[in-house]
Amino acid sequence: MESNGVKRKIVLFILGFIVWCLLVWVPDWQHLVVGVFVAGMIALLVGDLFIKKPGKLKHPHRYRYFIFQYVPTFLWECIKANIDVAYRVVHPNLPINPGIVKVKTTLTSDTALTFLANSITLTPGTMSVDIDKDKGVLYIHWINVKDKDVKGATKDIVEKFEHILAKVFE
Repeated sequence: MESNGVKRKIVLFILGFIVWCLLVWVPDWQHLVVGVFVAGMIALLVGDLFIKKPGKLKHPHRYRYFIFQYVPTFLWECIKANIDVAYRVVHPNLPINPGIVKVKTTLTSDTALTFLANSITLTPGTMSVDIDKDKGVLYIHWINVKDKDVKGATKDIVEKFEHILAKVFE
C-alpha cells in the first residue's frame, strides 16, 4: 500500500476516534475499545475515499472558512429554500416548474464535489442527480426552474457554495 494511502487511513482513524469519543463521552475502557474498533473499520473500509492530501488538514484557515462562511451560508440558503417550498405547498395554484438543469463547477476534488452535491441536495427544492467529474458538470433536479441556461442555473444554484468550498477543500 502506498504511504499516502496509509496517511489517509491514519488521519481518518484519528478523526473517527475523536468523533467517537466526543459523541460517547463515557470515560471507561470498553467504550474506548469499541471506538478504536469502529474507527479502525471505517478507516480500512473508506480510507481511500476520504481525503487525497491529508496535509491540507493542518491549515486552520480551512476550518475558519468552513465554520464562519460555509455553515452560515448553508443555513441561510436552507432557511430561504424551506420558506420557498412551504409557500409553494400552501399556495392554491402550486406554482412549480420542475426540471433537470445542467450546471458547471470548477471544483475538482472528490470531497469538494461531494460537499457541493450534498449542499444542493440538502437545500429544499433542489436535488443533485448526477455528477460528471471529467466535464465539471452537475445535473440538478430543481422544483422551480428559473433559468434553463447553464450559466444562469449555475449562478442561481452553485455559486453560493462553490467559492467557499474551493477555499476549504481545493
